[in-house]
Amino acid sequence: MENKTFYHEILTDHNLHPAHKHDLHDADYVLEGVNPNCGDDIWLKVKINDGRIEQASFLGDGCAISQASADMMLDLVIGKTKEDALRMTDLFLRMIQGETTESELEELEEASVLQNVSHMPARVKCAVLGWHTLKEILENE
Repeated sequence: MENKTFYHEILTDHNLHPAHKHDLHDADYVLEGVNPNCGDDIWLKVKINDGRIEQASFLGDGCAISQASADMMLDLVIGKTKEDALRMTDLFLRMIQGETTESELEELEEASVLQNVSHMPARVKCAVLGWHTLKEILENE
């Protein structure tokens, strides 16, 4: 029960007070991510300087899981190198597939609360939307 409460508290906090949901006018990369199954739609904006994610933000609409997941993702990757951000993205996607160790989960910090989304197939695409969008930006950068 405690884990479920913690999950809901984190999701609620990131939805009511998203730190990274705003425009970023001088972004180097802007990419739309869409989940047509439920209507989630985000615009991910990233500014990279010397191979490091200097700033990033997102705009859009969607369910609580997609919005909170994108916000938690940006908490993790802002300030990281492109390579470290890609590693975190791969780690998150592996977590959703149930393929991570406990120590790897710790690296994901708050985002690890989404681990159990894997048991809700309809919500998996919501949780990974921002992560896939970031991965596409970084792999094509």
